[in-house]
Amino acid sequence: MPKGLRLSLSLILLLSCGLLYQLTLKSSCHFSCLPPYKSQQGLEAILGKGRGIVFLETSERMEPSPLASCAVESAAKIYPEQPVVFFMKGLRDSMQLPPNATSPAFSLLSALDNVFLFPLNMKRLFEDTPLFSWYTQINISAERHWLHVSSDASRLAIIWKYGGIYMDTDVISIRPIPEENFLAAQASQDSSNGVFGFLPRHSFLWECMENFVEHYNSDVWGNQGPNLMSRMLRVWCKLKDFQEVSDLRCLNLSFLHPQRFYPISYPEWRRYYDVWDTEPSFNDSYALHLWNYMNQEGRAVVRGSNTLAENLYRKHCPRTYRDLIQGPEGLVTGKLGPGNT
Repeated sequence: MPKGLRLSLSLILLLSCGLLYQLTLKSSCHFSCLPPYKSQQGLEAILGKGRGIVFLETSERMEPSPLASCAVESAAKIYPEQPVVFFMKGLRDSMQLPPNATSPAFSLLSALDNVFLFPLNMKRLFEDTPLFSWYTQINISAERHWLHVSSDASRLAIIWKYGGIYMDTDVISIRPIPEENFLAAQASQDSSNGVFGFLPRHSFLWECMENFVEHYNSDVWGNQGPNLMSRMLRVWCKLKDFQEVSDLRCLNLSFLHPQRFYPISYPEWRRYYDVWDTEPSFNDSYALHLWNYMNQEGRAVVRGSNTLAENLYRKHCPRTYRDLIQGPEGLVTGKLGPGNT
């Protein structure tokens, strides 16, 4: 065989082997591997500038719901220059997803340039905080509301350590929050802990963690969450009633008007799943809390229903709407509504 022909065949064989290897690797990692450029970046590098947007999943659940996907996607869309980090307890390390992580939401979220999935290691997270001794002594099996209590603790520690904004996975972002140190009011003098933001190592959060441990009572719903934020806010500030749609300021902390995140209050949560004659503009809001905890009826966004929630999905999380939202017959059509990109 001529030397030139042998060389050509060898080259073709090498290229074929390389292509086959890439195809095999891609196939095996379709759902179980994070993009290499993301997995090589450590948590400190990503959140170290104190500008991250943080979400949490404290159960072992490895399939983000459409609402959780929408919350993360909308934040990534509103804050394109900031990292959006989704901590998941079921995720064992930052490079390899477990074999059962076959949710299409994983593919969707990991494809977003500024979204990062990280494991939630509570013991490591609580080190060097007042929460560490509490966590190492707690009998988790005896806790009635452990998923919620552990989430309340984790969000305090993460934002204290790294700074940034914490959001629940049922909060849809619609415009940037222009504050650095803030709490969100859900009523006149009642703070939520579903959205808040602080610079790293802020003393308010340290005192919240101390109070969390000193007054721990997980049998009282919200005692470690919104009730904790409200009682600590009263220690820091002399609260007044809100005047019109204006925020309150105290020391270096802002207490944001209920319209900023809770224009639809929790007793009216079903209105998100209603068809409106004229939909609200939400011009005074930065994000919308959809009160998923109240949704024991399992109401969902249905394609073509024209509910307020469906239209929020189409506008603020178009990829989630395209890939995850089903029609009335349980089919995902994959079509975007008007105004989606």
